[in-house]
Amino acid sequence: MAKIVTVYSRQKELLPVAMSVIRWIKISEALSGYGHQVDIATNERIPGVVPNGSNIRRVPLGDVQWAGYDVVKTLFHGGFDTLELFNGTQHPFIISKLGSVVAPEDREGIHFYGDRRKQLYETQQKINRASKYITLLSKPAIELWQECFGERENILLLPGAVDKEIPAPAHNPYPRDGSKRCIFAGNIYNRDSQPEANAVLVNKLNQLGKHLKQHGGIRLYMIGPGDVSRLDPEFVTYMGSVPYEKSWNYFHYAQVGIVVASGLFLHNNESTKIYHYLRAGLPVVSEAGFPNDRVVQESGLGFSVENGNFPLMVQKILESIERNWDRDSAIRYILSNHTWEKRAETYDHIIRREIGR
Repeated sequence: MAKIVTVYSRQKELLPVAMSVIRWIKISEALSGYGHQVDIATNERIPGVVPNGSNIRRVPLGDVQWAGYDVVKTLFHGGFDTLELFNGTQHPFIISKLGSVVAPEDREGIHFYGDRRKQLYETQQKINRASKYITLLSKPAIELWQECFGERENILLLPGAVDKEIPAPAHNPYPRDGSKRCIFAGNIYNRDSQPEANAVLVNKLNQLGKHLKQHGGIRLYMIGPGDVSRLDPEFVTYMGSVPYEKSWNYFHYAQVGIVVASGLFLHNNESTKIYHYLRAGLPVVSEAGFPNDRVVQESGLGFSVENGNFPLMVQKILESIERNWDRDSAIRYILSNHTWEKRAETYDHIIRREIGR
């Protein structure tokens, strides 16, 4: 058993709404499930709910003694920046996980630009020097990392994941108006974080909602954080940022889960919402352009459609509503391949190999 500390946000209030925070908590819980003692180092004014598990806890970030841990696991660029701020980057066993890799210059499909992209790349340079292992989401991310930093033997390919156990259907959160319901769940960013992506996503959701309304009886809903000020309420109903445990009801009581891309394609950053829709047995209609598009096809529960083709997307949404799907088969596929336990298994193997217990 190893003693592990996980590091990401230094915000004073931490809520399981954004997928980055959810991933932090879930992978920490999964590691504790393999018998490791896991501390989640947070900077909260008042510590949040203790995660599930007997050997996991939240600890104050400012009190952490890094040398007291066998492994330090950071999440995203911000996690490594937090570790650096709190003087932990000299630890000999750092595992750095990234959600997106940027290049030394702006690139198509990577929606970070200018000074922000430069800051992220500087963090990647530090990660490359300090980390024993680096975790990336997709093969394109690995290829870009190696293009930037050379061939490495310490790269782990670990895509996103979802819970093995989820809450049963409880309360229907949608209006009782008789309409069919499509749900988009996710962060659409804001002026401080990927403003260009926010503009694209809002425009696409408005377009898709308009096309759906023209067919009558189908309504597009959205949950999640980000700047929604330009969402058109005539075409998209925004239902707020929803705590993770409550989000499952939005999947249980929808007819289709929607994915739209923040550009013609995403070079290396996948869509985690795909795993969550499928885990709930919800058919997916996804705009093509993500490295994990194949998951929709492999699950047998949905369609990946041409990027920007909203009439075709609506056609596939209608087909998804009417089709008699084998939802149980799709759920089994997710449970066999894409749970947090599956992801943590890789970490457990390398940690036990490296520290000898």
